[in-house]
Amino acid sequence: MQIIQVNNSALKKDFLDVPKVLYKNDKNWICPLDSEVENVFDPQKNVFFTHGKCIRWVLKDESGKLIGRVAAFINEKKAFQYDQPTGGMGFFECIDDQQAAFLLFDTVKAWLMENGMKAMDGPINFGENDSFWGLLVEGFTPPSFGMNYNFPYYKKFFDAYGFTTAYEQLTNHINLTVPFPERFTKIANWVRNKPGYTFEYFSKANAEKYINDLMEIYNDGWQDFENFVPIKKETLKASFKSMEPIMDEHLIQFAYFNGEPASFVVLIPDANQMIKGFDGKLGLIEKLKFAYRRWVGVTRMRAIVMGTKPKFQKHGLESVLFIRLGEYVLPKNQYKELELSWVGDFNAQMIAIHKATGATFGKKHLTMQKVFNKQD
Repeated sequence: MQIIQVNNSALKKDFLDVPKVLYKNDKNWICPLDSEVENVFDPQKNVFFTHGKCIRWVLKDESGKLIGRVAAFINEKKAFQYDQPTGGMGFFECIDDQQAAFLLFDTVKAWLMENGMKAMDGPINFGENDSFWGLLVEGFTPPSFGMNYNFPYYKKFFDAYGFTTAYEQLTNHINLTVPFPERFTKIANWVRNKPGYTFEYFSKANAEKYINDLMEIYNDGWQDFENFVPIKKETLKASFKSMEPIMDEHLIQFAYFNGEPASFVVLIPDANQMIKGFDGKLGLIEKLKFAYRRWVGVTRMRAIVMGTKPKFQKHGLESVLFIRLGEYVLPKNQYKELELSWVGDFNAQMIAIHKATGATFGKKHLTMQKVFNKQD
């Protein structure tokens, strides 16, 4: 076997082609857009390069056939918040061969150690955790846009190498063909009529305001979680720009109390239903198909992030936001499912909200960690 650092156009194509080779007979897998993957590794597109670095490799067998790939990351703003300096490993793909898998893991470990790291999280992304994050261990069904999909046998490689679970990522599904639970709706209607509360949806024309509001809520709401790093405005602006081709302003909702930003939820139509069969490409033909499928409409939405300031938690604001979304979505008779992805097992408040909506289990991913031994 030969492991090769990606450092030219041909090897970049190889990196993109590895999953296309491995999953070619898997009907559940949906190929991410090549551009979405490449943007992660482009310093001009990924703001995380301002405070970090990354590297990637492809693995070939003796005949030159692609059999694996992996990437390594260091986010300098987060690496030193752990008990030991911790880097990241992601975009792992491999044939069902432990020797090949361990070679990929070893290569990441060696690079991270050379750069002062003493542990690695994986599989993660060199960016926010709303995409390309986590090892799928339950719910091997077609993924929504940005959600990791992998073979079930990957878990045995991580276990055998000494990875342990840092936390579970739970994805739940809401059946939009049935009403929300009566208690949930009752609370929402009571809250929305209380003095001081107002509710709005995102406006592209006033994007600056809503991005600022989201950043304020998010950073306040998540600040007490372990290893939290405040989100930057540049990151949010880049995320919203990437969502523009599929964005529906009404699916991004905000709650305010006496004008103060209090809670938000961001939903997007599932772009995977629009790009299925594109093989990662977005040429003229694919763009025409994409536009048609966007016009016809997809049947699934994905909630990619939500948050509430601590002082407004347990006030029922999330209930109102979901009811408002329902009032907009249900008359369309288009969407059948809402995927709530994902919530960490450490976030009891958000898990309770998922339960209150009547959501049912959909998938489980794991964020895993390998602490390097002193003899490594």
